[in-house]
Amino acid sequence: MTGPLQVVLGTISVLFLFVSVVMAYRAVRAMVRIIRTGQPDGTRWGPVRTRLKTTLVESLGHTRMLKWSSIGVAHWFVFMGFYGLVLTLVEAFGEVWNPAFHIPLIGEWGVWNLFADIIGTGTILGIGYLIYRRQRDHPRRQGRKSRFAGSNEGRGYFVEAVILTIGICILLIRALKVSSGLTDAPGWSHPISGALANVMPDSPDLLTVVAFVKVVVSLTWLVVISRVLNMGVAWHRFSAFLNIYAKREGASGAPALGPLPAMTSGGKPIDFEDPDEDAVFGRGKIEDFTWKGMLDFTTCTECGRCQSQCPAWNTGKPLSPKMVIMDLRDHLYAKAPYLLGEKTASETAPDYDILKPSDEQVWASGYARIEGTNDAQAHRPLVGTLEEGGVIDPDVLWSCTNCGACVEQCPVDIEHIDHIEDMRRYQVLIESNFPSEAGVMLTNLEKRGNPWGMGGNVREDWIKELDFEVRMADGPLPHEVEYLFWVGCAGAVDDRAKKVTKAVAELLHTAGVEFAVLGSGETCSGDPARRLGNEFVFQQLAMENVETLNGVFEGRVPGTRKIVATCPHCFNSLGKEYPQVGGEYEVIHHTQLLGQLIEEGRLVPVTPIDRKVTYHDPCFLGRHNKVYTPPREILDAVEGLTTQEMHRCKDRGFCCGAGGARMWMEEKIGKRINVERTEEALELDPDVISTACPFCITMLSDALTSKKQNGEAGEHVEVLDVSQILLRSMQPVAAGVQGAASGADVGTKTDDVVGLDSAATEHDPK
Repeated sequence: MTGPLQVVLGTISVLFLFVSVVMAYRAVRAMVRIIRTGQPDGTRWGPVRTRLKTTLVESLGHTRMLKWSSIGVAHWFVFMGFYGLVLTLVEAFGEVWNPAFHIPLIGEWGVWNLFADIIGTGTILGIGYLIYRRQRDHPRRQGRKSRFAGSNEGRGYFVEAVILTIGICILLIRALKVSSGLTDAPGWSHPISGALANVMPDSPDLLTVVAFVKVVVSLTWLVVISRVLNMGVAWHRFSAFLNIYAKREGASGAPALGPLPAMTSGGKPIDFEDPDEDAVFGRGKIEDFTWKGMLDFTTCTECGRCQSQCPAWNTGKPLSPKMVIMDLRDHLYAKAPYLLGEKTASETAPDYDILKPSDEQVWASGYARIEGTNDAQAHRPLVGTLEEGGVIDPDVLWSCTNCGACVEQCPVDIEHIDHIEDMRRYQVLIESNFPSEAGVMLTNLEKRGNPWGMGGNVREDWIKELDFEVRMADGPLPHEVEYLFWVGCAGAVDDRAKKVTKAVAELLHTAGVEFAVLGSGETCSGDPARRLGNEFVFQQLAMENVETLNGVFEGRVPGTRKIVATCPHCFNSLGKEYPQVGGEYEVIHHTQLLGQLIEEGRLVPVTPIDRKVTYHDPCFLGRHNKVYTPPREILDAVEGLTTQEMHRCKDRGFCCGAGGARMWMEEKIGKRINVERTEEALELDPDVISTACPFCITMLSDALTSKKQNGEAGEHVEVLDVSQILLRSMQPVAAGVQGAASGADVGTKTDDVVGLDSAATEHDPK
């Protein structure tokens, strides 16, 4: 069935195929060369079996995409259409030459035809839904609230148009084969295209034309992306597999949350006592990133899921995790000729003073200040103001709270926090350029061992307020002591956090748990310094604590070196980061331990508390360490409590604003994050906003106090740790106990002594 039309279109198809394959080969080779200019990282390859399993589960199962169910389902069909129906492109080449062409062996196989029919239809419906969502959520409608704000919309439209066209061509070709009598496949194997065939003509030539359109559109897509290496919305179809495989937490398959990686240079951890002369401290230039970082930048799909969840972006700050990655990617590929030695930069940097921001995109996206490949691009600093020509604006860099929402939501496992922290490390350690108020915190850590600058003797003051003896660790712990209670800086010196410390101590004492504390022998875990970017101070504090802890646990085998911590930041550092400096301990959060004690019957809540509570997930307890259930189980164990979740909770919980060392930095841009979160809680009209972190208690309490002063919150509303609520339920009504502050009358209004008139609680009128 080959005629002049088929010969002409077939010849064009073959020539186009040759050109596009050559261009694609050159593009991939260039991309690999560029990514290989990054620093080495040998930790990304094993264990192979686990990493392969994770890659298959995340890609085929779409486990991360399905966090947004409807979009995830639609994308799964598009994904399956791209890879599962690649043979239809091979078939289309044959159909251009001969409309009756079938792939040998499987072309008439019923199962294959049914698969192609269903997935082809799913691809059309899936991309149709994604197109609809892009338009519904478009920045022209939603402004900054749109997750597509800052994305390259034209590239998205191009990719969507290609997928839609190819999907339609697949169904049309199959329908035309049926209507033209060119297939012997059983009728059940093409239910959708068979139905469509009823309105299609008997026209082999039309089939050839449609097949030609499919081929041309597919190859045009290949040519375009070969010319645009930073089109992540297209290239992620190939790079995402390797990016998922090489994710930081390869052994567990978890996202890159929890511990920060140790600082490395040349693929090896930096020895701060004797660093190499040419050691690279942090990331000051794009070429300082590892190859995995560059692969991250390349893989960004610009979907904006990270941006939509970012507390900084949602409160009017310039930080968009998406645009940080996009800016780094675009700068990388613009500077690539200089990195590869194809161009040589001038000896002096140009004058950046002439640059002027044109719109919000420039304010939020530093890359947009300088576009294209030029000397200005080669010289510009990675972090800098508009006048300095920086790729990332300092306000962007220092707005990050390290909450982990971006990493949690990213469907292709980009490690946003690691890259932000590496840039902070360079700014702090090399440039000494960071918010001035954070410098006070660092000085306090170095001189006093805590961010508040309090003397070491105050770490034991809370013990004097208890009516039972608390054992002090002096040398190796006796065998009968099960836990070392890590109090933390906040728990020892902050008045609000000290109440939590006393509550936990009271509960452990009540349950008969033998524990000890370090008292003045304890110093800061180093988390604020590390998250600010001062790895040197973190290393000092961590090694000092490890020496102390190893002395306390001397003679104890693994499994008996137990620490309980009330601060999620200490919990994360001691348990997840201290192994980097030789400290191996079994660290548990106090909500986990209290939950176990309730389950074992060693703690029995006896007093009902008739109040409405909403629980706020601390980022470093929830997203970073996946501890969501224990705090809620404690609240569920208290009779009388009514609990209600905020709409942003658990893995989509909203930050309090204190993480990433933001606790010690002024919040000068946009709305305060703690106010946003407190308002969200108050929408539920609770009596108590509960949490399990001293930083969260401080931030939420400050915002609540402001709301009370403005008459926007009832005077009876409290912010309490779950341990305080549990302790109140262990006591007779109105009995004052250490750490509980006011006994069982949680959230009682001043004119409602017994709580029968609480607007937030339904009561039986009988």
